Amino acid sequence: MKISARNSLKGTIKAVHEGAVNTEVVLEVAPGVEVVSIISKASAEALGLAAGKEAYAVVKASNVILAVD
Repeated sequence: MKISARNSLKGTIKAVHEGAVNTEVVLEVAPGVEVVSIISKASAEALGLAAGKEAYAVVKASNVILAVD
């Protein structure tokens, strides 16, 4: 796989929660560290995502906004 995005995190899929239209995927990138992504149900099916499989979280954003109370 070659990709132009510089921020990719390899991990193991911890959970896949399928909805009517979208699917929530929980990816564990380090012990106790999770990244959650919402993708289309069709994309999740096309990628064959399932708990226990390896996957990459690829982050491509022009801004990251932080806030505190």
